[in-house]
This record gives sequence, structure tokens and C-alpha cells, in this order.
Amino acid sequence: MHYGEIKNCDIANGIGVRVSLFVSGCTNHCEGCFQPETWDFNYGNDFTEETENRILEMLAPDYICGLTVLGGEPFEPENQRVLVDFLRKVRRKYPEKSIWCFTGFTLEMLETEGTHCHCEATEEMLSLIDVLVDGRFDKSKKNISLRFRGSENQRLIDLNLTRECGTLTLWNE
Repeated sequence: MHYGEIKNCDIANGIGVRVSLFVSGCTNHCEGCFQPETWDFNYGNDFTEETENRILEMLAPDYICGLTVLGGEPFEPENQRVLVDFLRKVRRKYPEKSIWCFTGFTLEMLETEGTHCHCEATEEMLSLIDVLVDGRFDKSKKNISLRFRGSENQRLIDLNLTRECGTLTLWNE
């Protein structure tokens, strides 16, 4: 897996001060995407054990609320297969910190076997995420006043409450 950028002290992609990992590779190719260079699976740098350790160190300060993973597309199968192990490490080392993930796929697509985005790592990866921002960016529904998303069709899903209630529950600050 490759990544385009790692941001420390990011306040735009989730609650509080966060570390954000922008992975490379995306087949969604949303019109108006703010980072089309990340569509290329080889864009940026190799995601190595050294990269993982650097992010884990960035997450250590008390003022860091958690990790956000976006892209590109974290739920491309080849990215999931790398990210699931890394998210497991984050969860184990920092159980009190939240993990947010942005995806152009919907939760329903991710949960459906046989779709492009569903693979052997999907269920575990979803189990490690607290908030999922799902849905393709839709240029015709762009709304710059929305918090943590770019278009009105995108949802902020509280995956912890969704698992607890057994029904899709939107995140509500």
C-alpha cells in the first residue's frame, strides 16, 4: 500500500485534534474529487512498518483524539488488507482514541459479499472503526457548510451505536 500524506494535528477530518492518514488508490473517481492524484495506487510513499511506528508515536500525546483514515480509498480491497492490521495495532495501543474512516462506498456496499469493496478484511476493519463517513462525493450535492463531509448524500455513521442497536445509526455530536 502507498500513502500520499500523513497529517499531524488535523482538525478538519473528525472530532478534536487527530492524526490523518491519506492512503493511495481509488477506483471511485468521483467528479470534483479534492485529491484526484490519490486515485493512483502507486502515488506517494510506501506504507511501511516505519510509517506505522511514526503514526503510532504521533497518536501518543493526550491532546490527540484519534486517527482518521481517508484517501484515496481506504476500502479498496488491497488497502484493507494492509490497514486492518494497522488499525488493530492502533486499537490495541490506544483503546481510548477514536478511529474515523472516510469511504466513497456505502456501508451497505461494504457489508455485501460479492461487491468490489467487500473482501476477507472488511468485517474486521469495520469492527475497528468508530465513525464511518460513507458515500461518494457528489458534485451536484456539494455543500461546504457540512461538517466532516463534502456532499449532502454522505453520511456520518456511528458504527459503535450501529453495532449496539443492530440498525444504522448516524453519528450525532
